[in-house]
Amino acid sequence: MRVDELTYELPAELIAQRPLTERHASRLLLTDRHSGRWEDREFAELPTLLRGDELLVFNNARVLPARLFGRRVGMHAQSPSRKSAREHLTGKVEVFLTRQVEHSVWEALVRPGRKLPVGERIVFGSGEFGGEILSRGELGLRTIRFHTNNEQSVEENIEKWGHVPLPPYIDRAEERTDKERYQTIFAKQPGAVAAPTAGLHFTEEVLGRIRQRGCETCEITLDVGLGTFQPIRSEILEEHKIHSEAYEITEEVAEKIRKAKRERRPVLAVGTTVVRTLEDAAEREGTFEEGMQLSAGRGQANLFIIPGYKFRIVDMLLTNFHLPKSTLLALVSAFAGKQNILAVYRHAVEACYRFYSYGDCMLIR
Repeated sequence: MRVDELTYELPAELIAQRPLTERHASRLLLTDRHSGRWEDREFAELPTLLRGDELLVFNNARVLPARLFGRRVGMHAQSPSRKSAREHLTGKVEVFLTRQVEHSVWEALVRPGRKLPVGERIVFGSGEFGGEILSRGELGLRTIRFHTNNEQSVEENIEKWGHVPLPPYIDRAEERTDKERYQTIFAKQPGAVAAPTAGLHFTEEVLGRIRQRGCETCEITLDVGLGTFQPIRSEILEEHKIHSEAYEITEEVAEKIRKAKRERRPVLAVGTTVVRTLEDAAEREGTFEEGMQLSAGRGQANLFIIPGYKFRIVDMLLTNFHLPKSTLLALVSAFAGKQNILAVYRHAVEACYRFYSYGDCMLIR
């Protein structure tokens, strides 16, 4: 399949630059994945759009303040009298954390990348926190080992010095409200560098009404990585190498999902990150006579879901609108059909829905 087939025209003014005042005030485009029909609704109506026996699965990943701004210590500090050396010593550096490799070691994008070789040291603040580049990787990635010069841990220093990692299509500076609004209300497990955005619409009041209707809820954790925003660089979709993301499903949650499948109750994934987690875990386990099995525990999601994929676990999907030519648009096209999704997206543009992370959502059933 050609990547060019996963595209649509989007006016820049429809890209949501800020969240709405109220989380639950978003619009919701209700979509039937079998017929392709749609209805314009409101997210606050979600509880009434459910049968009442669904199992809703949320991603409880907490977004780290993954953007760090520091300065270079420099590898040529022995010659401070030279102008170039002074520039080397004082150059500003941006570090965008993408994935934790081990304790105190992270993969990151750095700017200016070509001026930061292996062995380069970076400091943040007044030197309380710093790091050293250990290696270079593909697509500008660096591996950095962090250290502290104060009583706080590496994690505490990241929280102290880091900034909200707003997506690149949000064309403004970070604002005070982003720290709270770029997290879901059920965010618990730190490790993500992008928000599971379908969950941003939920409030405690909406969750309460969903449970009163008879629905069950549970949570998995998938550490959303920078690959969420990375473009597909090949012309053929199947040739793209998907990014890997760490996830965890507890045995209690896995059993809830198994039970729902045995009882033929719909599993509603809140976001594409939940889809990827559940389907990857099911792929690892396979099937058994009573229905679909699901592996509990930790894993690395390497599954690339594209049109033609047979879904094992997910029956319904709540999701925001995604970038053209993206892996996430490929996933929702696999779930609802490419032609259906592109038609729905064209309607969303004509009806002036708000797109991407701080935008409106779709319920596909």
